[in-house]
Amino acid sequence: MKKIAYFLLPVLAVFAFVSCDDMLDVFPKDRMSPETFFKNDKELQAFSMNFYGMFPGSALFMEDADTYIQMGLTDELKGTRQIEPSGNGWSWGALRNVNTLLDYLPNCSDPVARTKYEAMGRFFRAYFYFEKVKRFGDVPWYEAPVGSADTEALNRPRDSREFIMGKMIEDIDFAIANLPSTKSAYEVTKWTAMALKSRFLLFEGTFRKYHTEFDYGAGAHDAKWYLDLCAETSAEFIASSGYGIHTAGGANKAYYSLFTTQNATDNMDEVILARDYNNAYNVVHSANNTMQSATMGRHGMTRKLVASYLMADGTRFTDQPGWETMDFVTETQNRDPRLAQTIRTPGYTRLGEKTPCAPNFLFCLTGYHPVKYVMETAKDIYNGSDVDLIIFRTAEVLLNYAEAKAEAGTLTQADLDISINKLRDRVGLPHLDMTAANANPDPYLTDPAWGGYQNVTGADKGVILEIRRERAVELAQEGFRYYDIMRWKEGKIFEKQYYGMYFPGPGEYDLNSDGVPDILLYEGEEKPSSTIPAIYKIGSEDFILSNGTSGNVNPYKGLSCKWNDDRDYLYPIPTDERNLTHGILTQNPGWNDGLTF
Repeated sequence: MKKIAYFLLPVLAVFAFVSCDDMLDVFPKDRMSPETFFKNDKELQAFSMNFYGMFPGSALFMEDADTYIQMGLTDELKGTRQIEPSGNGWSWGALRNVNTLLDYLPNCSDPVARTKYEAMGRFFRAYFYFEKVKRFGDVPWYEAPVGSADTEALNRPRDSREFIMGKMIEDIDFAIANLPSTKSAYEVTKWTAMALKSRFLLFEGTFRKYHTEFDYGAGAHDAKWYLDLCAETSAEFIASSGYGIHTAGGANKAYYSLFTTQNATDNMDEVILARDYNNAYNVVHSANNTMQSATMGRHGMTRKLVASYLMADGTRFTDQPGWETMDFVTETQNRDPRLAQTIRTPGYTRLGEKTPCAPNFLFCLTGYHPVKYVMETAKDIYNGSDVDLIIFRTAEVLLNYAEAKAEAGTLTQADLDISINKLRDRVGLPHLDMTAANANPDPYLTDPAWGGYQNVTGADKGVILEIRRERAVELAQEGFRYYDIMRWKEGKIFEKQYYGMYFPGPGEYDLNSDGVPDILLYEGEEKPSSTIPAIYKIGSEDFILSNGTSGNVNPYKGLSCKWNDDRDYLYPIPTDERNLTHGILTQNPGWNDGLTF
């Protein structure tokens, strides 16, 4: 039976957010109070289970960036974000829960339990602040619960990013030293803490390297300091954790099985931590429904990412003559096996079935139909999925290690062999060669017409581009891409057009090579008589092509997205929060909320 890590416990509501005046300071005798709780391991465990709710749910199988789109681009991608009066990620309840636990730990007389749950609390505090720093930059640091009468704490100004990062490192180092080292698919361990440290150090190091416009605080460490520490942490994980890359099933199945195995406990050779779902307890999500429904956004991979996948022999797809106008069947042949394990390609069958499934434009806007986390057809209903969702896995740590070394200018071929090339081994791809990559950087990856990277320079340009390719492919549809673009300062990518499959014009198309047409495109006003169920009028709302009657599916043709490099890498502080502090909370650069104090 799975653990109950994601159930909210009734006891939390009793006192987690209590803030009373003197008349109400005495708790009713029929209820628990903080002073009488937190006495033993069981009570600490009961309270701390709520912390796991900080981890993303559906965000783990969806993306909104240049590599995946859905019906209705987000305000971030369009450049139409507004300054909200409240909310918008500026919420602190989860931190209050963590600090409440840490504050009342002395109630417990068991020193072993106290240390264990202090480590857990500090892990989640580091995680909480990483999410805040990614979104807002400088934020106030709180390490104790704040009551409604604590005016000084409530009016605390934003601490510098350097100060926050220092506190996060203190917290995560304590967690690494004191959390259990025994592997667990559903509970944080020493190895989860190391993976989180690797993640946020890479983010901070690359953010500082590419964002020289910000003031990081007095005595701030430079980008290389963070990158070196990321590489050191990642190397220790690789050498001592006992985790590796999941290879069961071989090159054509192992990667796919990571995301379609019911219980993460079966993939603990690579999975460090997962969200635990179980239909029997109504702990569910909608991965199937999202990818198999016409009303859940019609999520799809873009042509930009499809073209990034290498050929099976390690050569570049975009070096193939005429790749821009290849039809779907041709472009998916002899590619990196991860492509066929990430989207529907010819020969794909649903789990438990034998009939090949073609991409379905009714469910997928671009035609590049995602299959990650898609289970049996019986689960194609709203909140019908209970496959576990991965939060941390070894592949990310390997990618972090290689990128940190490359961005710091200390990468060697040996570093690639213990990181990127382990991922390539899983799917039978030739190894990445550092010298060859730097001698001939891929022009596609920097092509402005395809939203290529514009800020990569230096002697290691070619290998950095290849590591970014590997990251985009390996972590596709796992929620990383938007903030990768943020830390690399490549937001102008979002101004480019978003393309799907290529079609040369009207006609019938067999998308899964079974000899039966799957889709019919037509011009004119009269819909043709046909036995093909999928019939689309070129130029209609559902089927806009980039060149009019031919070209790539181009659902946002004519939409002009705008990215403001001087503003959009951070979110604005809500105006209500600024008003409540009388301007002590300053606004982020470029966001003019009109408030004066």
